[in-house]
Amino acid sequence: MTNNSSLQGQVALVTGGGGGIGSAISRRLAGAGASVVITYHSDEAKARAVADDLAGENHLVVQASVTESAALAALAAQIAGRYGRLDLLVNNAGITTPVPHADMDALSDEWIDRIFQTNWRGAFATIRACKELLMAGEGGTVVNLSSVAGVTGIGSNVAYCASKAAMDSMTRSLARALAPKVRVVSVSPGWVLGEYAKRMDPAYIQQQAELTPLKRLASPEDVAETVWAVAAKLTFMTGNIVPVDGGRPLA
Repeated sequence: MTNNSSLQGQVALVTGGGGGIGSAISRRLAGAGASVVITYHSDEAKARAVADDLAGENHLVVQASVTESAALAALAAQIAGRYGRLDLLVNNAGITTPVPHADMDALSDEWIDRIFQTNWRGAFATIRACKELLMAGEGGTVVNLSSVAGVTGIGSNVAYCASKAAMDSMTRSLARALAPKVRVVSVSPGWVLGEYAKRMDPAYIQQQAELTPLKRLASPEDVAETVWAVAAKLTFMTGNIVPVDGGRPLA
């Protein structure tokens, strides 16, 4: 992948930036010249290993759970103090667990609440905490990591699908509310060969690839490239849901 300086001098925050997709996004943005702030929930070593391997310099690793609004407010203050700006927020942090959709009793209230607290409320709370930084100067961009599950209703469990549909609705609402200073876009992958997929039965993953018109699943780098494009190139866009799914809804 060719690096360039299209984000030179900019600051990007990637929540959950130490994970499989988050680390690919962090690398792509750093390679484009951005200073990257990586947040993590519990695995500091993984987040720091990603940050240490990024191109460029002046990156930052911060423990800040997206479920804790006070921690997010402190994160925004830390970014303001160190950089004085925030150009791009990537809401990448998310969780799920596999539960058959028909087995409604197996999807516990605890998991429903956890999924919505992280996947939807966490993204909203991060935008809320960073709003003033994003609104400053010429304005910034928010990229929400959604999923084709929010449209198809097919995914790891019913709550996960619903949380991603809610994220896309939030993208549209906040794109309107924060315009013209802040753009808000969802990047919506199908199956991604990231950490979650690697825990699944390889035969099942191969089946999912065969069900995709382009006959493969997305790589974390496919998702990262789309995030970069939204931030750096597709700048007359807001409130959109950008698919990275290989045509999966056509199957």
